[in-house]
Amino acid sequence: MNEAEVERQIEQMVRFIKQEAEEKSTEIKEFNLEKLQLLEQEKAKIRKEYERKEGQVEVKKKIEYSKQLNEMRLKVLTAKEAAVQEVITEAKARLRDVSKNPALYKKLMQDILVQAMRKLNEKTVSVRCRQVDLMLVKEVLEPARKSYTALFGAEAPALTLDQATFLAPPPTEGDDVDSCGGLVLFSGDGRISCANTLDERLKISYEANLPSVRAKLFGVLARGNH
Repeated sequence: MNEAEVERQIEQMVRFIKQEAEEKSTEIKEFNLEKLQLLEQEKAKIRKEYERKEGQVEVKKKIEYSKQLNEMRLKVLTAKEAAVQEVITEAKARLRDVSKNPALYKKLMQDILVQAMRKLNEKTVSVRCRQVDLMLVKEVLEPARKSYTALFGAEAPALTLDQATFLAPPPTEGDDVDSCGGLVLFSGDGRISCANTLDERLKISYEANLPSVRAKLFGVLARGNH
């Protein structure tokens, strides 16, 4: 083998080695690229899983916060309602004392009888009261009719006192079904009634003045706050 052939073989070996090296280099690059892609995919999966769990934690926090907020609101509403009911209870206790003042109660019964007659606006009227008020109501029937005529310039309706059926009796300790007094009027045919009892007037007053009662008890709230 002469020198030229040796040189040619050496060049072939060098080219082969370079080609092998380039192929290996390409394989390594492709492997590194694939490894990088897999790594990025895994990172993306981990980030997505973390975001999902973080979202779940955030949702749980919001649910828990909303639950606690609703519980607090219910407690506040319950406390407010209890305070309002306490006012009503106090008002009813004072109403119970009205009938204990004979002169005041008699004048009041005459006035609410006139008012109820006007409201009912019937020619014949049946009057119902508590049994304990029977004698007092008998005394105010005619004065009430005269007052009606004087006030409204019209003939007062004919009044009949119901002495068979009575309103609930005065309050007693622990009795939830009672009456503080007043009257209920019925039309002659019994189809129309007008309740003008102290209890009914308290109920009407409560419903009409509830916003101002709440404002005095709890202060003026911003719009949308109840």
